[in-house]
Amino acid sequence: MTYDWSEVFVGVNKTAVVVTPEDVQEARKSWLTQLRHGLAKSRKALQQQFASVLFDRFDEDLWEQIEEALIYADVGVETTVSIVETLEKAADEGSIKDSRDLLAKLREVTAGHFCLADTRIDVSASPSVILVVGVNGTGKTTTIGKIAWHLKQLGKEPLLVAGDTFRAAAVEQLVEWGNRVGCEVVRHERGGDPGAVVFDGLAAAQARGSDVVIVDTAGRLHTQVNLMKELEKIARVIKKRIPDAPHETLLTIDATTGQNGLIQARMFKEAVDITGVVLTKMDGTAKGGIALAVSHELDLPIKLIGTGEKMESLQPFDPEVFAALLFDDSLVKG
Repeated sequence: MTYDWSEVFVGVNKTAVVVTPEDVQEARKSWLTQLRHGLAKSRKALQQQFASVLFDRFDEDLWEQIEEALIYADVGVETTVSIVETLEKAADEGSIKDSRDLLAKLREVTAGHFCLADTRIDVSASPSVILVVGVNGTGKTTTIGKIAWHLKQLGKEPLLVAGDTFRAAAVEQLVEWGNRVGCEVVRHERGGDPGAVVFDGLAAAQARGSDVVIVDTAGRLHTQVNLMKELEKIARVIKKRIPDAPHETLLTIDATTGQNGLIQARMFKEAVDITGVVLTKMDGTAKGGIALAVSHELDLPIKLIGTGEKMESLQPFDPEVFAALLFDDSLVKG
């Protein structure tokens, strides 16, 4: 189980922050508490769906009821069918004998349906470049600030680049995060060429010896072709300055948007090479299954999950823990 941020990043000095066993235990407890709280609405909705499921026999009616519950949770049709087929096969083979077995298998199968690619964030290059993309309102800038804060805690020196030159107050918002975190922000005037800002930001990072460059981008709607082309241009500008960059391209998705988030992810994946997803606002949705839909159907790892406004509310993603908390014992009580 990942709860230590030194394990989230590839290329950090793990001795930069000295912790005691008590610190580790407290961090684990806090991490689990926040995630459990963040999944509360989704778990309650599933409880209501499973309340009518009869577990006295494993027949076609049971599998249909489970399918309906998972689809309602926004797991997605394709992923739901795959999960239920696996459960049905296990029941036919005799490895599922009662509701408790079924729930345990559901957790196991769900965790296994997440993309198994590396969920860590690579900051081993010098400087490392993290490009953050997503539509307006998904929490891009807030995510950038929180990632920068965690990097600072681990002894890294991040530099933020205000590549969103279109949205009103976007630059100011990033500057505010820079002030809170204690790191510099490279900016141009609103309405300027985002590619030029990014180029200058990378040059500044190389000149100043910054460890990590985190690039904010305009909140492009996936239906706006010209804006998506602008995003592709930014990626080319980065590669021109640092050939092996960006080292990470993170897509922020607002969990409350449900299946629309899946559509967004598909379109962004076509425009740039997404290395991972940051799923935000999980505490505000009753359909947490979207995490599974995005990861499984688009073969993208969920790297971070947001469960609140605090710095510590952005957490590393662990498929097994997520499945265990989403499908807890309350689903089959009674």
